[in-house]
Amino acid sequence: MLALLVAAAPAIPNDVGGKYVAGAYIVFVLLLLIYVAIMGMKLARIERDLREVAEIAEQRKDAEEAPTEVKT
Repeated sequence: MLALLVAAAPAIPNDVGGKYVAGAYIVFVLLLLIYVAIMGMKLARIERDLREVAEIAEQRKDAEEAPTEVKT
């Protein structure tokens, strides 16, 4: 019974509250998109840095495995 009463009499009229709800959803979606974009940029930077570290490690590994010439 209480649920029907609350559903029938909203705290804010729909003509006023609808605008605020729509605005809140728009702000939320925009903030979410900004967050995802920032995380994507960070991920790209981390991947680039990791690739550089892997290249350096590969170069060091190749340098250690290269045979050295022995002079007699």
